[in-house]
Amino acid sequence: MDSDNTLINLKGVSYRYPGGKTVLDQIDFKFTKGDRIGLVAPNGSGKTTLFHVIMGLLKPSSGTIEIFGKVRQKEKDFVPIRHRMGLLFQDADDQLFSPTVIEDVAFGPLNLGKSKQEALDISRKTLDYLGLNGFENRITFKLSGGEKRLVSLATILAMQPEVLLLDEPTNALDTSMKSRLINILQELELSYVLISHEFDVLSKTAHAFYSMEGGKIFRDDREHIHTHQHAHIIGRQPHKHV
Repeated sequence: MDSDNTLINLKGVSYRYPGGKTVLDQIDFKFTKGDRIGLVAPNGSGKTTLFHVIMGLLKPSSGTIEIFGKVRQKEKDFVPIRHRMGLLFQDADDQLFSPTVIEDVAFGPLNLGKSKQEALDISRKTLDYLGLNGFENRITFKLSGGEKRLVSLATILAMQPEVLLLDEPTNALDTSMKSRLINILQELELSYVLISHEFDVLSKTAHAFYSMEGGKIFRDDREHIHTHQHAHIIGRQPHKHV
């Protein structure tokens, strides 16, 4: 890692889907240790593409990607850093592939060279930390959408990463699970970028806010004033909200 604690540094990075429009256009983006960034932008603006380029899953058409102080260009450059950067996919079904929860969570530690017992111990501790104790032998595809989301996060945390790239982590979570995830993120001593459309989540988990438009990424420090509609059984009675 370089001396100024830069974890990710993109310089002039562009990406165009084959036969499609340019999604990332000469992007410059610097992410340092301790950053907790919320990324909010319309669908199709390139947020997920940005994550996939950072992880080396997509190759940019131009620009330079520096991760942990080294330029990463080829697949072999990204392989050794993927366990240090945990990517939570937007769809949990893209992340989970083993029959049981414990097998999914232990997969990463095993690939890092841990013994079977070490991998199981790490997996159980991670599940306990996320409030998923007793889930070890649950059948993965039978989990609810919210449960799959938390198990997906467990598969990442079990690898003890230094950076998290979280793509809509509260997707499919009910109110209780969403509160639990917010608490987890607040407690984690990790740097992360969090994609979300939920301002209440971002306000509690992010220190800085970015947006994307026209293939560019920019810091968004504007105040966003919005209204909301709601219904309840005492709607005709005078009341106030705090």
